[in-house]
Amino acid sequence: MKAFIINIGDELLIGQVTNFNASWMAEQLNIIGVDVVRINVISDKEDEILNALGEAEKNADVIVLTGGLGPTNDDITKETLCRFFNTHLVFDQATFDDISGFFKQRSVTVTETNRKQAEVPAGCKIIRNVSGTAPGLWFEKNGKIFVATPGVPYEMKTMMSTLILPLIEQRLSGDTIVHKTILTQGVGESFLADMIVDWENNLPENIRLAYLPSPGLVRLRLSARGADKAMLKRSIDEQVKKLQGIISQHIYGYDSETMEQIIGKLLIEQGKSVVTAESCTGGYIAHAITRIPGSSAYFKGSVVAYSNEIKEEFLGVQHETLVKYGAVSEETVKEMATNARIKLHADYAISISGIAGPDGGTEEKPVGLVWIAVASAENIIAQKFQFGNIRMVNIERASVTALNMLRKEIIRSGK
Repeated sequence: MKAFIINIGDELLIGQVTNFNASWMAEQLNIIGVDVVRINVISDKEDEILNALGEAEKNADVIVLTGGLGPTNDDITKETLCRFFNTHLVFDQATFDDISGFFKQRSVTVTETNRKQAEVPAGCKIIRNVSGTAPGLWFEKNGKIFVATPGVPYEMKTMMSTLILPLIEQRLSGDTIVHKTILTQGVGESFLADMIVDWENNLPENIRLAYLPSPGLVRLRLSARGADKAMLKRSIDEQVKKLQGIISQHIYGYDSETMEQIIGKLLIEQGKSVVTAESCTGGYIAHAITRIPGSSAYFKGSVVAYSNEIKEEFLGVQHETLVKYGAVSEETVKEMATNARIKLHADYAISISGIAGPDGGTEEKPVGLVWIAVASAENIIAQKFQFGNIRMVNIERASVTALNMLRKEIIRSGK
């Protein structure tokens, strides 16, 4: 089964909004065995939408649209779908009841503009929106499925996950696709490729490997296609076991796990807590940890010690240490981690200091130089890293590297 994704919105074309919807939808469709063969980003114009729908109808079995279902004048997707399917808008009381309930919960009065969202194309199946007001729309024509969802990411994701994807999966026949993603940290893409070249060259013909690098991480995605899903899973599992024997020291997780989720689980299992003392990352590590629901069970707090004064006054770094070794040094990050752990009453502490760039580097300490320390009551480790010269990439790489150092120390301490 082939799919087209059509993203509607001028804000996408001018770069005002990043099109995360397309990548998420493509990933989810692929997981259930649907091949996404085209992603179109088009403007809020009727002729553009009609042309995209016409092309998709000729070349795909599933067409998913996002955007343009709101109540304002620039939201024309519903009216355009009516023209494409030769139908008209009708008022749907059940949809209006959902909209009224949504606003009532928020103590807001429903306006005439909001009431317009209860007008839907006659003949379509309505997909309830439990996270917002604009309903999703499901059409079928000549054996093809057309689905329109709101452009708001969390509204779209809820609709797709709870109803749309399961309904599409029920229609699938023939080959299926199985994916397995191996998450690695601490080794670059090219070096990783050299390490696993023999394993990769001996993969079965029906299993493909993709390298998916991001700052500080490389994901290895195995994809297998065939008629027997259980057999495909077994085949991929065999290859993962072989891979573990080659690069186990670099593997930190699988599939959609994040480093922060894994660390959270480890800390909960051990009943331990963590704090951060950050300089060059400016709180990025603390943000990563706290975006996990329930992180208050193990994260106590953070000190963003950007200046030397804060390092001394709040983290107790000795003035002599800063004068003799500098802020970006093994000695400084060790004192930052040790004192942060004690002052904030935690079991573990991460500290980090570096030169994110693009300015501030010297011949002795160039841009991209980062020192990271992880401290516990029994142990403290510090490592030096030399990243690149792009500021945000350095911050991301340093943060994920620091988190992986923490993960390893938690595992070591728990043995």
